[in-house]
Amino acid sequence: MLRRPSPIFLVLLAATGAAGAVTWKAQFSSVGTRVFVFVLLGWVVSLCLHEFAHAVTAFRFGDVTVAEKGYLSLDPRKYLHPVLSILMPIAFLVMGGIGLPGGAVWIQMGLIRDRAHRSLVSAAGPLTNFAIGIALSLPFRLFPSIASRAPAFAGALAFLALLQFIAALLNALPLPGLDGFGVLEPYLPRRFLEALAPYRQYSIVVLFILAWRAPWFGDLVFGNARTLLEMVGNDSALSSISRFGADLFRFWER
Repeated sequence: MLRRPSPIFLVLLAATGAAGAVTWKAQFSSVGTRVFVFVLLGWVVSLCLHEFAHAVTAFRFGDVTVAEKGYLSLDPRKYLHPVLSILMPIAFLVMGGIGLPGGAVWIQMGLIRDRAHRSLVSAAGPLTNFAIGIALSLPFRLFPSIASRAPAFAGALAFLALLQFIAALLNALPLPGLDGFGVLEPYLPRRFLEALAPYRQYSIVVLFILAWRAPWFGDLVFGNARTLLEMVGNDSALSSISRFGADLFRFWER
């Protein structure tokens, strides 16, 4: 089912690993830019995996066109949208450290007849972010001394894990255009969906406004994401470590 991974994705994966290794050894004077590159590359890798999860699940349940579109190759070029994939996600990261996958895979839901399977196709993306968040948090459980041995790397890793949990929570919201709404969509009346269709494109704007104008919303999303991070990493200090990583990521503010 999975085609040979795109060379571009393999290069991206290698670059992320190299950036992580460089961050591990970074001196404080140059640590900010290294953390920025490491987190940004890691974020793009997670974007590819998020969109691949949608595509491979759709393929499994009947939409074979995703293979023809190249979605099963993990090639980031196949998932990119100039605004949704580049400008908005980077703006969210830079302005407030909010992770929101912004790829675009076009699934032909009409080829997936079972409503439960269509819901699973939508759920696959957020579940993948959640799984990545767990994977990035586990080193803190397995190697408790990581924060003292390599504080910059630990901060970047905790911040990247936090972004995954934030992305999973945000994408699970039942707003038109987000994956959470996609889970419910197969069970909603057609007239209701047709009435909402013109507003699907504004979900990102709604999230943007809520994140910066509604403190309760930010507290709710970030609070739950930090709880997940600390629970999986088995370390109550991970919230502080992730904040340190976020501060290093925004190196231009220091």
